[in-house]
Amino acid sequence: MDFISGEIIGIDKPLGWTSFDAVKRLRGAIQRRLHVKKFKVGHAGTLDPLATGVLIICTGRATRRIDELQNGDKEYVATLRLGATTPSFDLETEIDNEYPWEHITREGIEGILPGFIGKIMQVPPVFSAVKVDGKRAYSLARKGEEVSLKAKPLEIKEMELLECELPVIKLRIVCSKGTYIRALARDLGEALGSGAHLTALRRTRVGAIGESSCMSIDEAIERINTAELTFPDDYRLPESK
Repeated sequence: MDFISGEIIGIDKPLGWTSFDAVKRLRGAIQRRLHVKKFKVGHAGTLDPLATGVLIICTGRATRRIDELQNGDKEYVATLRLGATTPSFDLETEIDNEYPWEHITREGIEGILPGFIGKIMQVPPVFSAVKVDGKRAYSLARKGEEVSLKAKPLEIKEMELLECELPVIKLRIVCSKGTYIRALARDLGEALGSGAHLTALRRTRVGAIGESSCMSIDEAIERINTAELTFPDDYRLPESK
């Protein structure tokens, strides 16, 4: 593996980990393997701690490709509970309101989905990394401060109802960069005359990299520790300096 010229590694991010947790673990393994104290490693497209699935890790000079990689379409499988909302639109916070859901049918759900496909405007969740006056929105929201965010353009390319065991539904969603699936859950609940929040989220693809080509954190570290190392011609090993 040539970590200097750059490797692109697909990781299956586990539940409860931040994207930075995954980057930190892999960076540490690479630094130990190369016997260096600093090394550039980054990720293309953040995943929330409560989400699992495809996280692209870039090393060395491949970090220059992060913008290109994270601009690719994303595919998710999202599980929603209808009839209840939370302030964060997922399980990070407790249920704050409950709504009737008995009027909702599979046909009704399938009927509203086409209205979300295409170019739409979406208001991000207040529990998000969007900056407000230089501060992260989630920092303000967790302090109980009122946060007002502007709608942003994005594109939903595909949306398919995979399972419907009311009040729980599962959707497959293909979307552009910048889409908050938690906010989509909020908007779908409102369109159904109820409420909704996200109970599980898995990213199954980023661009051309799908979950079948991803490794666990442990598998990636094992690969780092055992792979044959190669170096670009202009790289000098630390021992030679």
